Amino acid sequence: MIKLFATDLDGTLLNAFHKVDRTIHRAVRTATDAGAHVVVATGRTFRRTSDFGFAGTGIDAAGCNGSLILNREGEVIYHGVIDPAFLETMIRAFPQICFECVGVRNTYATGSFEERQAGFRTDRPLQRIAMVGMRRRRKLMSTDTLFSQPLSTILGHDICKVNARTADEALGRELTAFLADHQDTVVNTPFQPVMFEITDKADNKGAAVARLAAYYGIDEDEVAVYGDGGNDLVMLDRFEHSFATSNASDAAKQAAGTVIGNCAFHAVPKHMLKTLRDQAATQRYTTI
Repeated sequence: MIKLFATDLDGTLLNAFHKVDRTIHRAVRTATDAGAHVVVATGRTFRRTSDFGFAGTGIDAAGCNGSLILNREGEVIYHGVIDPAFLETMIRAFPQICFECVGVRNTYATGSFEERQAGFRTDRPLQRIAMVGMRRRRKLMSTDTLFSQPLSTILGHDICKVNARTADEALGRELTAFLADHQDTVVNTPFQPVMFEITDKADNKGAAVARLAAYYGIDEDEVAVYGDGGNDLVMLDRFEHSFATSNASDAAKQAAGTVIGNCAFHAVPKHMLKTLRDQAATQRYTTI
């Protein structure tokens, strides 16, 4: 029996415009009302379980690619920490890049708001249209972000994840090579290739979902996971009941046990509800 559903957001649970709509909200609420746990496992930063349109659903959140975990009451039950020595070395080596250093309560950006936004100039026109909903949410969440922060301030906090983008392709290649040289310390698992999403090497969505399952006393074979991209691979590979959307990358489809429909047609919320219905029918049958 599945007692915990863990799902990526963009390209998986969310619709084609990267938003929570009525169908998604209703399905998640139905699952949590039925006693199941729904875990949002995402690269996004969740500081409240009501963020990004999930108010009233009762979700748990494994944000920041698993390095910041909130239970359904919104309490932080785990946060990873990137090695401060590595963090200092990286920031000093790439002063041209605006690094968003995510802490438990705030995000500390090395550059200004304008410098951060400049990194999005690499987006293609169609991609910009599709990401409108996500960007509006990001603007609202900027109240948690402190810009133009000195290195001393950043190093004074536990940083669980670093986000970055650059419109300079050569600079991006340099940062990619730098991270490859430090793969014994950190891992870069971005939502999109043009992005950098850096966490401690021990932190990933799979480990985070397992932590939440253990926290609630749920066995790993009672967990179903859904994903579509590179930062979902460990999670999809770890759990027996794993599903990729049909719009997922080839690697995600290979890691998953089963491929379901497209996120644009609410494949994940439909699959979650079908699973709950099938389980309820089985329980009724076995009690007759």
